[in-house]
Amino acid sequence: MSAIPGRMTARRAGKFGNPDRRLTPRPLPAHLASATMLWLSSRAALPVLKNVSLRSSAAAEQLRALAAEIDALGSDKVANALDDEIAHRAGSYLTGLEAYRRHPFRRRDRALPVVWYQGTTRLLNYAGDGTGPVVLVVPSLINRYYVLDILEERSFLRHLADQGLRPFVVDWGAPGARERLFDLTDYISGRLETAFTAATRIAGAPIAVVGYCMGGLLALALALRRQREVACLALLATPWDFHAERAVQARLLGRIADCLLLLCGAAGTVPVEVIQSLFFILDPFTAKRKFTRFAALDPEGDEARSFVALEDWLNDGVPLALGVARECMRSWYGDNEPGRGRWRVGRQPVDPKLLLRPTLVVVPSRDRIVPPNSAEPLAAALGAETVLRPPLGHVGMMLAARAPAMLWTPIAQWLRAPLGDR
Repeated sequence: MSAIPGRMTARRAGKFGNPDRRLTPRPLPAHLASATMLWLSSRAALPVLKNVSLRSSAAAEQLRALAAEIDALGSDKVANALDDEIAHRAGSYLTGLEAYRRHPFRRRDRALPVVWYQGTTRLLNYAGDGTGPVVLVVPSLINRYYVLDILEERSFLRHLADQGLRPFVVDWGAPGARERLFDLTDYISGRLETAFTAATRIAGAPIAVVGYCMGGLLALALALRRQREVACLALLATPWDFHAERAVQARLLGRIADCLLLLCGAAGTVPVEVIQSLFFILDPFTAKRKFTRFAALDPEGDEARSFVALEDWLNDGVPLALGVARECMRSWYGDNEPGRGRWRVGRQPVDPKLLLRPTLVVVPSRDRIVPPNSAEPLAAALGAETVLRPPLGHVGMMLAARAPAMLWTPIAQWLRAPLGDR
């Protein structure tokens, strides 16, 4: 079905936003094991540190100096102090995990008008009965769209509506029987283009397209295919050069791609736990850092509430179609096809230089998920007329208290210029 009369709500389509925290953060065993190995490796290295033969280097000189200090202080005294510090860090980490699990915050399930749907993909109206220039917002396939509407008082989508725009967001949903056979071309040239057509019919004029993270890559491919109906394109924290940083880990993900068929072939999808495990490879100590920090927050404060809302979203992911997962891992991470100018959707190259519409690129300077070195080449290839580099992180640009004034309002103002008053 390509369209439905009347209104369908998100509530009728299924609830989301409240994952079972007993199993989080995903993959919980891997997060616990990585932290334990980090601490125990320090303890295991202590007795043999001064006897290890090291090649000449700055790191070797630092280790030799450390060994001399330990010898001067007394190895037993240092070992006891190290044991105390490991116990303290482990305690803080576990305290943070337990505080997250017990936190009372639960995201409210909001009913939204659905203006189009096909299979498990829906187009949600965030402007209600409002008028104004239409903006199609494209999120990632991997995580649920509501990071763009994470809290009642912190919603990028509702902020765009408050600024006089009419935002529609793509809710990809979990793959059903048909979507399990999809690759990226199916999603872009099929679902996304059809949703785009529905949005342009509502607008009756060219519309703005905004892509976030992986959704930025999908939005760019869409804009190239439908240039005449695209008024402008904004790409937020969108990766392009996948080997600009952590190239070794990226190539490893590419090699793992062929193994997914053995792990997930029968299901036709890659489960959330497997997806989270793959991202765990890129940074095994993320959970240790963030939950240790969370342990020190006031549980009743706004910062703790925002943390819980974000963590719930991260753990409320959806499976990914096997073909999509393999293509992303192999062509994007493994072979870096976007950065090398070789990525295609169908038979059409995704070449930023061919886009002739106004472009805005947002490169958060503190982004660890899409490092600035990965996103900047896309801005250069597009010849983007406007590049914003806010001092925010990848998700902080959607959750930080200063994001609306610092980033969302400038984005809305930029979008209005090529769209005009409609």
